[in-house]
Order: sequence, then C-alpha cells, then structure tokens
Amino acid sequence: MTGPDSPSRSYPPLLALLVAVVGLQVAPLRAAEPPKPNIVYILADDLGYGDIGCYNPASKIPTPNMDRLAKEGVRFTDAHSPSAVCTPTRYALLTGRYAWRTRLQRNVIGPFAPPLIAEKQLTVAGLLRKQGYATACIGKWHLGWGWPEPGDGGKRDFSKPIPDGPTTRGFDLYFGTDVPNYPPYCFLENDRTVGIPSEAAPVGRDAFNIAGLMVPGWKLIDVLPGLEERAVEHIEKAAKGDKPFFLYLPLTSPHYPVVPAAAFKGKSKAGEYGDFVVQTDHVVGAVLDALKKSGVAEKTLVILTSDNGPEVSGEVKNGVYDRLKEFGHASMGTLRGAKRDAWEGGHRVPFVARWPGKIAAATTCDETICHVDLMATLAAMLDVKLPADAGVDSVNILPALLGEKRKAPLREATVHHSGQGKFAIRRGDWVLILAPTGDDNRKQGEPPWFQKDRGYAPHTEVGELFNLATDPTQKKNVYSTETAKVNELATLMERYVTEGRGTPGPKQKNDVEITWDKRGK
Repeated sequence: MTGPDSPSRSYPPLLALLVAVVGLQVAPLRAAEPPKPNIVYILADDLGYGDIGCYNPASKIPTPNMDRLAKEGVRFTDAHSPSAVCTPTRYALLTGRYAWRTRLQRNVIGPFAPPLIAEKQLTVAGLLRKQGYATACIGKWHLGWGWPEPGDGGKRDFSKPIPDGPTTRGFDLYFGTDVPNYPPYCFLENDRTVGIPSEAAPVGRDAFNIAGLMVPGWKLIDVLPGLEERAVEHIEKAAKGDKPFFLYLPLTSPHYPVVPAAAFKGKSKAGEYGDFVVQTDHVVGAVLDALKKSGVAEKTLVILTSDNGPEVSGEVKNGVYDRLKEFGHASMGTLRGAKRDAWEGGHRVPFVARWPGKIAAATTCDETICHVDLMATLAAMLDVKLPADAGVDSVNILPALLGEKRKAPLREATVHHSGQGKFAIRRGDWVLILAPTGDDNRKQGEPPWFQKDRGYAPHTEVGELFNLATDPTQKKNVYSTETAKVNELATLMERYVTEGRGTPGPKQKNDVEITWDKRGK
C-alpha cells in the first residue's frame, strides 16, 4: 500500500493537471520593447549656414518652418558636412564612411556614373531595414546607377530597368531625380524612368546646363513641387503601416537651377535664390504638417541639414558673393568660404533635430558633429552592434541629441574635404587645412572687395592653421608659428588614412590608395 506522500500516488486527471501547472516555474513576463521612432532626414542642397533665420538674425529670407523646427528641438552650431561638395557628403551620410576612401578623390560623380556605394556596403537604409523599418528615398540621389550602356548610335534604351540604384542599396522604394541638372531629365521611380526621355533638352545658363534627353514637357520648375507632393503622400501612407518608417528626403533646392515657383517669387529680400529658399522652407513645412496630420509627429525623429555650403559666384547667377553685394544677405553668415572650400563656410551647415519627448525643445548644442555620424547614432538608438567594416568613420552623437552632459567631446577629430580634394582636420578648437589657399577649384574665389571688407589677409604659407575659439572667421593663419599643433594634426590625419577608419576598431582597407598632401605643399 502506498503512503500519501509516495511519488507513485495517482490523482484524478484534472487534479493531476493542476498539480503539474502549479509545480512549473513560470517564466517572468518580458517588458515590451519601446516602440522604434520613425525617422525623417531632410537634406537641403547648398543651403548656407546664414540662410536660415534661427542661425542668422540678419537673414533676408523668411524661414518660419525651419525656425519652428529649431524651436521644437535642438539647433547645432558646430555641425559639418563631410565634404564641401555634394556626392561625397551623400556617400558618407548613408555609409558612415568618408567618401575619400573610395575612387572619388575630388569633385562629384558625373552623369551616368556607376554606383559609388559598393554593393555589399552596409548603408543606413540597409541597417534600418534589418531592424524592421520601411525605407524610402525621395529626392536627389547623385550616387550613381548601373545605367544601360549606349547602343548603336550612342543612344541608351530608357525602356530597360536601371540596376544598382537606391533600391539595391537598402531602400524599399525610390522616387526623384538623379541630379536635376544632369541628363536624363525626368523623374525616376525605383529602377525605371517615369516616361521615356526622347527630346533634346534646351541648353543655356537659364535652362539645362548639360546636353541630354528629357521627357517631353519636362520643366525644371516642377521638380521641387513633385518631390514635395510625393513626400507628403508617402508619409500619409507610411503612417498607416505596421512598420516604423525611414524617409531620406534629399531635396534639389536651393541648388541651381534656381527656379522658384510663381507663388514664391518676391517672398524674400535676397533675389530668386532667396525665393527658392522660401520654397524650400515651404517643403519642410509640408513635411511637418503631414507628420502631424497623420498622427505620427510625436513619435518621429526629424533632422534637417544641408549637404555643404552655399554656391559661389561665377558658378551661378547671383552666387553667394553677388548676393551679399547686391542684397546684403550673407548665405555663409559670418563664416569664411563657401561651397567647395575647406574653410568653415564650405562645410559648416545648419543642423536641427526634433524628437518630441526625447529632445528638449528650444535648445542649442555646440558639440562638433558630422553627417557621417548618422550610422553609429541610429545603431546606438536601436541597440545594434555594427560590423567591424561598417560605419568606420561614424560616431554616436545620440548623447548630444538628447542633451546629455559630457566632459569630453564625442568626436576625437573630424576630417573635412574640399571640392578640389584638399584635406582639413579639426580637433577641438584647432583646424589644419592642408592647402595654401583653402581651395583652388572655384571659378571665382573671394572677390577683392570681400577680402577687404572682412579683413582677410592673403595666405603665403604652405598650409593654414586656425584656432576657431579665438578666430572663428579664420583671419589669422598661425601655421608657421604653431609647428607642434601642425605636426599633431597631420600625424592624426595620417593615422586616419592608413588605418582605414577614424574610429576605434580593427584596421580596414581603403578602396584605393589615398593621395594627400601631408603639409599642404
């Protein structure tokens, strides 16, 4: 006979089930993961540090929507594009890697160029897609495609798909123009042209500046409104989806061709360029309104910045120096230089970010940051470890976005690159420019009247060294007297080149041998 405590005792079926359940160790419930924020990254084209009202109280251009974004978030005063021209910045932004590590050592890629981003290179879009995001790029790509080769008679067959575009580099969908002033003149959607470019585009200073084919009826003035419309439609649709979304919105403005729509003409006191900036601000407002109307503004991180400094005179009618002289509007603000330059005006850009509940409103941050930092920042935000060969120059700036107090700077140093391929390196308050004149790629540099008005002396040394804390307008070149600082920065630049990365981690290979001037000679 078995005892009451004997393990062989039998129970009725229901009671046996209860005993079994009670005897189990129930695993504790896991806390729900916080929802992932939507991300909208607006990249203006050639928008200057002094164009926006919140950066330049003396601006002749009303920018209420950009100013509103700054009031609702954080405004960075020391943000930089990785390059003073377009393509390299876009590459670095999407890969977390400086573009001078690739075949592109100077300038930008031309029409019908092959892709600059390697097929297996992890991009920000690819990273986010792996984390469950719906990813979209709407706007200017300018990173190359696998365009069909010309056939008989030198003509390309635009009825064929175009491989190796944005949808092969991490984006679920794409709509935009490769470059508004590059052929073919048309919109592109995913891997196809929208319509068949079949007519020769008119060429001239106020028309298309490069000969090529366009879709019948194509008008440059319609490009920016087309991007605005598609961006708003996409936000409205994405907000209803079951995934967080990433919208990369690289605008075509206020880059030339400067073509403000009729509704914006005369809205600024800085000529047609100023009016085009007003229209750009309107697009920003349309995006913010779409987020609010769709009910997702409170859970969306919005970033607004520019790919480099403002365009110089000589490249376009009413360039930055013409504009200053004619209208008294300084697109570069008090900075020295403009697009293509290694001086601050070539790459110090507006950068504002809004993330309700995370980023404190109406704040400013003087931390030195760079567009190349997006990869590491989003990885940290999503608690993702990057592969050793991804984001090699990218630094997590999330602490700066969130207003966390730090004693040490987030970035050890930042590398700047001019249109002509000249290097500069910034560490703390010091910046070393490894070129005697900042840049020599401009058709027209600083006019004599501008140099006289701002007190710029000609540089005779082989390089330039400035302390931005005491000399923010870069008037006093101390290259010849601060030899130790020159050597320190040049040595650091050499390490970044030879190790294939500008952040801690395993040594990586550059795509090509990097040719750079160690002393600006």
